[in-house]
Amino acid sequence: MTGHDLDLARAEVAATSRELARQGLVLGTAGNVSVRVGDLVALTATGVTLATATADDVTVVDLDGRHRSGLLQPTSELGIHLGVYRDSDAAAVVHAHSEAAVALSLVADELPVVHYQQLLLGGKLTVVPFAPFGTEELTASTLTALRHARAAILAHHGTVAVGSSLQQALDNAVLLEWLCRVYLKAAAVATPRSMTDAQLQAVV
Repeated sequence: MTGHDLDLARAEVAATSRELARQGLVLGTAGNVSVRVGDLVALTATGVTLATATADDVTVVDLDGRHRSGLLQPTSELGIHLGVYRDSDAAAVVHAHSEAAVALSLVADELPVVHYQQLLLGGKLTVVPFAPFGTEELTASTLTALRHARAAILAHHGTVAVGSSLQQALDNAVLLEWLCRVYLKAAAVATPRSMTDAQLQAVV
């Protein structure tokens, strides 16, 4: 791995952060983004406004959380990012405070499969119980939820989406927010119908 690789990763994390804000999935400093580069992780620093993030706002740590590069301290959600990389083959993590997902977490304990594209995220998603941000409790419950899914909804908080690249993790975060909006719009009229196992198997 070269310094150029890390510079490129930091620029890509910043660009993904700005796109996350452009799509309305984060507000101000709420949310964070990371990508794994070998045994190192480039991730947004704490207190960074994602809409204007630059490569200088991205720090680099190793898989044990030791600071390797960058002038700023890493996000308080560092444990979730490192846990994902230790527990899975994911190469990128996007954490958002998206409106529809937070709203759904206030009124439902799960997001049933309301559209076949939800299979891309692993199917039905159980809402992770609330725990304060940056705590081991939240990290553990989020990692459990991601063991069989590519995204998780955190109660009273937001979402975490993972992928094999920053683009895929971002796409999964956007898809999850869309699914939450669909569910909430349907729930405003009646109880949403979820897809049956037979229907999902037909799609597969």
